[in-house]
Amino acid sequence: MATDTNPQKIEDLLSRGVEEVIDKEHLKKQLKSGKKLRVKLGIDPTSPNIHIGRSIPLLKLRDFQELGHQIVLIIGDFTGVIGDTSDKDSERPMLTEKQIKENMKSYIQQAEKLIDIKKCEVRHNSEWLGKLDYHEIGRQADTFSLAEFIARENIKKRLTEGKRISLREVLYPLMQGYDSVVIKADVELGGTDQRFNLLAGRELQERYGQEPQDILTNPLIAGLDGRKMSSSWGNVINLFDPANEMFGKIMSLKDELIEDYLKLCTRLPLTEIEQMKKEMTNPRDLKTALAKEIVKMYHGEKAAAKAGEEFNKVFQKKGLPSRMPQWQAVKEEYPILDLLFESGLTPSKAEAKRMVAGKAVEINGQLKTDWQERIKIENDMVIQVGKRKFVRVKI
Repeated sequence: MATDTNPQKIEDLLSRGVEEVIDKEHLKKQLKSGKKLRVKLGIDPTSPNIHIGRSIPLLKLRDFQELGHQIVLIIGDFTGVIGDTSDKDSERPMLTEKQIKENMKSYIQQAEKLIDIKKCEVRHNSEWLGKLDYHEIGRQADTFSLAEFIARENIKKRLTEGKRISLREVLYPLMQGYDSVVIKADVELGGTDQRFNLLAGRELQERYGQEPQDILTNPLIAGLDGRKMSSSWGNVINLFDPANEMFGKIMSLKDELIEDYLKLCTRLPLTEIEQMKKEMTNPRDLKTALAKEIVKMYHGEKAAAKAGEEFNKVFQKKGLPSRMPQWQAVKEEYPILDLLFESGLTPSKAEAKRMVAGKAVEINGQLKTDWQERIKIENDMVIQVGKRKFVRVKI
């Protein structure tokens, strides 16, 4: 079947959510020719969840798929063990094969929220990377110089600061690049932080006698705290987050991020986004529209409407959530820090103390400010931490 060569669709493909294209003229020519391209995206399962920052290349993968191209999703079960530090300011610890296997259990189900998985070629790079011997790895390593590796901004910074850089990190770009060789990629997608690794694919393909892949890089998106979205920082919106939680997280975003999220994390037409900006002068209204659109993408229109109603009830009218987790108390009285930690509202007692000191804890609507207070347990008492965490206590 021929691919869609509509000039406007091709222009949108190469511009929306795209930071850089290498080689743009070559790729544009390929797209206009009607040739069915093999378009690759790799994701390492270093966390059980795919976050919305990853939706940017996944949506671009879908754009290619909708034009009739063959998309290839590589789940990096081998590279995930090794660890990519392209976006890190310190060495990433190695994960075990067991951790990776556990993390990737639902990756296909998460990815199919955005792409037609039945028409996608899904591969695991342990298929080929686990079979390489030293002879072949040495041949690949000969393609690059150490100077090229240490010229990368984050590597140079770590060297200047005297931080350790393992030889394992030097090998990662070879592995990602060899993925492109094995699946014969025509195009590879990835974030701007992946640029060196993506270029490594071009170099290795030439080394193996293949035509070098074209590259599309996407901008990185900020997370809930304004830093780059990262699972290790916990500032993420996950594709599998419940509808109410997803809605609430989006409503907590900084106003200056709304437009980026609309353009990068949705497929609302850009003309419609511009019209929304003109009509919705209050950033809260625009953010609400964004929250509804994102939740609709992952949970459906009805769930998005319900999440909006629930948000208004809890955060605007100061009501309680219609549903909240229940926790069974086993004692009649708890120190407040123990109560917050044991009920799962905080990950540690230190965090519990910080939340109390920050005036972010309420019990039955009463603000708690003394971290040394002891709380007498009542059936159905409601504990709230921050804006989005609630638990109902049972005895």
